[in-house]
Amino acid sequence: MPRDRSLPIFEIESDLRAALDSKNVRIVIEAPTGSGKSTQVPQMLLDSGKCDGDIYVLQPRRLAARMLARRVAQERDGRCGDDVGYQVRFENVVSRETRIRYVTEGILLRRLLEDPNLNGVSAVIFDEFHERHFFGDVTLARCFGVQKIRRPDLKIVAMSATLETESLVGYLGDGTQHLKSEGRMFPVEIRYSPAKERHGDQLWDHTARAIRERFREMGKIEGHTLVFMPGRHEIRKTVAALKNASWTKGIEIHELFGEASPNAQDAAVGKSSQPKIVVATNVAETSITIDGVTTVIDSGVERRSSFDARRGISTLTIEKISRASADQRAGRAGRTRAGVAIRLWSERDHEGRPPATPAEIQRMDLSEAVLVLKAGGIEDVRGFEWFEAPNPQGLNAAFSWLTILGALDPEDESLTKIGLAMSKVPLTPRFARVLIAAADAGCLEYFSIIAAATQGRPIFPKQKRRSSDLTLDDFREPDDGSDFQALVRAWSSASSAKFNVGHCDSMGINANASREIGQMAQQFSKSVRRLSNVEHQDREPDSDEVARILLTGFSDRVALRNSTSTLACSVIGGRCGQLEKDSVASDSKGTRLFIAGEMIEIEGRNLNVKLNFATRLEESMLAEILPDDFVDKVGAVYNETNRRVEAREERRFRDLVLESRPRGEPPLDEAAEILAREVMAGNLILKRWDQAIEQEIGRINTVAAAFPEYEIPSIREEERLLLLIQICDGGLSYKQIKDRAVKTAIAEWLPPHQYRLLDQFAPERIELSSGRSVKIFYDPDPAVKPKISVLIQHLFKVRETPTIANGRVPLLIEILAPNSRPVQVTEDLAGFWKGSYAGVRTMLRGRYPKHDWPEPES
Repeated sequence: MPRDRSLPIFEIESDLRAALDSKNVRIVIEAPTGSGKSTQVPQMLLDSGKCDGDIYVLQPRRLAARMLARRVAQERDGRCGDDVGYQVRFENVVSRETRIRYVTEGILLRRLLEDPNLNGVSAVIFDEFHERHFFGDVTLARCFGVQKIRRPDLKIVAMSATLETESLVGYLGDGTQHLKSEGRMFPVEIRYSPAKERHGDQLWDHTARAIRERFREMGKIEGHTLVFMPGRHEIRKTVAALKNASWTKGIEIHELFGEASPNAQDAAVGKSSQPKIVVATNVAETSITIDGVTTVIDSGVERRSSFDARRGISTLTIEKISRASADQRAGRAGRTRAGVAIRLWSERDHEGRPPATPAEIQRMDLSEAVLVLKAGGIEDVRGFEWFEAPNPQGLNAAFSWLTILGALDPEDESLTKIGLAMSKVPLTPRFARVLIAAADAGCLEYFSIIAAATQGRPIFPKQKRRSSDLTLDDFREPDDGSDFQALVRAWSSASSAKFNVGHCDSMGINANASREIGQMAQQFSKSVRRLSNVEHQDREPDSDEVARILLTGFSDRVALRNSTSTLACSVIGGRCGQLEKDSVASDSKGTRLFIAGEMIEIEGRNLNVKLNFATRLEESMLAEILPDDFVDKVGAVYNETNRRVEAREERRFRDLVLESRPRGEPPLDEAAEILAREVMAGNLILKRWDQAIEQEIGRINTVAAAFPEYEIPSIREEERLLLLIQICDGGLSYKQIKDRAVKTAIAEWLPPHQYRLLDQFAPERIELSSGRSVKIFYDPDPAVKPKISVLIQHLFKVRETPTIANGRVPLLIEILAPNSRPVQVTEDLAGFWKGSYAGVRTMLRGRYPKHDWPEPES
């Protein structure tokens, strides 16, 4: 398959070759989606003759890595695995001849563990960097460090589809070359089509109606239709709705998601003379290009994973996409001709959405990353040169959890021997610790199946298809103490049948999911076997041993049933959950304590935490294994149910209350601090602590940081707690404090002569040189610069960056398009006019031709 040299990315080919000549090569390529950067830039590097070793291309998603590798291999007249291949979790399609490797981000980070110098690697390309996946951020920082210290010949290329590349160029430092491909984009008409209440549609029904109306409007269908859905469930429901409709005859209908078969993926993205509808996840937003799309139907939602550091729960919820993601999706309709993007929400809803999706580093469990960085020789992880520093609360939670697991020394946070072993296991630290304990006990194979079953697709459907289908309960035995024992038996039945589809189907078991679990388990077992001296690893543990081994990695998942008459439970960390009704721990025999093997936050009318795969636990076993984690306490405690501070005598395992008896009234000073800490944690909300208060704290902290000579006390975490204690003083319950005055406490923080400095050095508004007055947004974190948001038309006469604090603090400027959506963020306005403005002008002038667009500065 010949390369398409009409792709816009080829306009920078000569500049890219020239940029590869020096040492310390750092290149940022800015090119819109569909310009060809993902397939062509790696080949440009290889064909330049300036890369003697391998070229790693980091992709945020496995699907993109596979499909891009296959496409590039075809363009080079070879097979995947020859000079072009891919490597993702549990798949390794490379050979000794492979020069271009498309890999997911975690693959290269683990390669850095084994070989910190990246010997044999000439270049690393970070594709779709604007998506800001966590491991991409960390791997960029690691590669940057390797280049600066040990490998000046290592070439670093970061590619982004957005105009917000200034921060990336600034991070990579002097000498970074910034190349731009303007791309080509046909006009895309944006329409809003929110669901009408009278229809009572599900999302897929609303989608089918929108497509039908679009086809009726066109008369003759021209081009393909791309539909964005949040996940596989919604994709399949949409595909079923379309295939059952009479008006879709003669139209190809495809689904595209990460676990689709290679044939299904190829059919979805391949050329077709027939009109087709492709229903995809957000993998088609940037990573994969489908030629010929003229209509985009956007559901406006995505499945997004987040980690609540306070509760220790990873969640996968359906969230509204950002305005930037909506623009990326809409742009798919204008690749080959003018198109239409239909958003299944209102324009008002759209304006209220965030400008961009939060970087993953701010919303994920950091424990695995901390472990990998420590194992990679980064002693000071907190001081690591992050591209964007993570939330301190999340980082502290990661260190705390790794210390509990035994991976870090509690004294100096150094990596322990167990921690080093855990870092070599391609699993979360929790399961890595469990598998190491299982290997020491000689039952690694058994626990590898358990680990794989929790990582892969479920082997039983959520609901039985036939009354004769078996369920997990059918594989239980009377002496079982863990739901995992029945799960392993069910998997073994499928394995004994060699995963025969017919045989497994007759039992109600998913044969393919079971086969995948077996393959994963083999990989897990292989990676841990080399760390153990125990030769035979096929022993089957009894119930007590299952509990003991699980406890090494799940001590934070110890749960207590509130009573034998309810499935409601309390979990360590102040969490609550609902035990599965068919669990071995849900019997009425008096089971109090158990380990929750899985905690899932389910979306419904309310968010509900489901506790699955329970393993019974005796308090005596817990006391034997973790005696230092038991606490007997007399004093003030917080009653979460009543939202009140009480005096009680308690016996706890960590913070899980096992026994509790009342002991009179609590001291008021203790009560005030307890209530203040609940407010700090977000469990209680003071009604008058609003954004205006945060803005006032931001003003105080800005002046304190800018003028240390005035000795203005800033308000950080410790000071914020003191303020809250003052506000809560004398209260015993949330009812007594929720309406208390907050502004008075903030106003009394500074003496009057210092408070007057705020208006002088940190005003609420600033007048631009153009004469327009704009509001300044202050962040309580002094590391976050104060910001103004201004329409680009109001900035044409402003040449220099506005400042406050007598010129000591430049303002961050969020530049808005005529529709008030951000197009650029800068603190160097003069540089913007000389640099990025040309690209912004090209993009916006086509969309808003009635506005004046001055020529860029030469």
